[in-house]
Amino acid sequence: MATTATTMSKPGSLDLNAMKPRSLWGDALRRLARNRASVAGAVVILLYILVALFAPLLAPKNPTEQTTRNSLRPPIWVTNNPARQPNPENILGTDSNGRDILSRLIYATRVSLIVGVVPQFIILAIGVAIGLVSGFSGGWVDNLLMRFTEIIASFPDLLFIITLTVAFRDTWFGKAFQGLLLIFTALALISWTGLARLVRGQVLSLKEKEFVEAARALGIPTPNILLRHILPNTLGLIIVAISFSIPGLILSEAVLTFLGVGLRPSVDPNNPLPTSLGQMLTDGFANLSSGPWLLLFPVLMISLLVLSFTALGDGLRDALDPRDSG
Repeated sequence: MATTATTMSKPGSLDLNAMKPRSLWGDALRRLARNRASVAGAVVILLYILVALFAPLLAPKNPTEQTTRNSLRPPIWVTNNPARQPNPENILGTDSNGRDILSRLIYATRVSLIVGVVPQFIILAIGVAIGLVSGFSGGWVDNLLMRFTEIIASFPDLLFIITLTVAFRDTWFGKAFQGLLLIFTALALISWTGLARLVRGQVLSLKEKEFVEAARALGIPTPNILLRHILPNTLGLIIVAISFSIPGLILSEAVLTFLGVGLRPSVDPNNPLPTSLGQMLTDGFANLSSGPWLLLFPVLMISLLVLSFTALGDGLRDALDPRDSG
């Protein structure tokens, strides 16, 4: 026995006590950390979140404050326009109403993040529920739910959202939170179909596994099987789907506001959501002849945020793929 213990303790020998199994999530996090693009995207998203949370501290001016004789000022590095010289107090210039562009950009990130994240709760509630029930039940229940899903998915997304927002825009529902509540609902009602299909496909595969058959044999109720055994095994797929869904919602809000059916503008200095990147796109497009920076800055903000979420989603897809053993 002493000889065996001595042999196992030699350098280069196999020490079973030192071998600790890694968890699935720990292994996925390790693979995600090796993806530089995903890490960079996560860092950028974190910066956006910090800017949105601490907007009152970071914004140099009130985003709704209009300064007379200070409109359409260029950024401080643009000095070749003798008609409009930059104002040192406005680093990125001012808009047509003399409002500081940098302050408006900082506050506008709040709307983009809120629109990208909040509707996900509705999408998850509808998509996951229909996907779980449809995939696990099968038969006529599956056919009924999938036909309903296909009917919803057949509507043109943007046209459906515009129709819904225009129809309820002047009601109390459309005016709540400057129209954000209506935008949340419109985006969620048309965006859950893809998640429902993904979850259903995963459930169809999981319900034939041995652990589900064992749970059925033990008489565990179906809701417990769905929530405690099947749903946890679909979380990786759901997380990846959410990460790819957020950029689409951000772009949809910008397009809706650009078309005039999105966030309602506010002049209240105490409003935490005074503007959105979509509104800044509209203002920049209307004053494009006065300077390209009015349109360039919100375009760059939206593009960087969307690309960051896309890069993070791509990394999560590779990290949570069980077939990738790297």
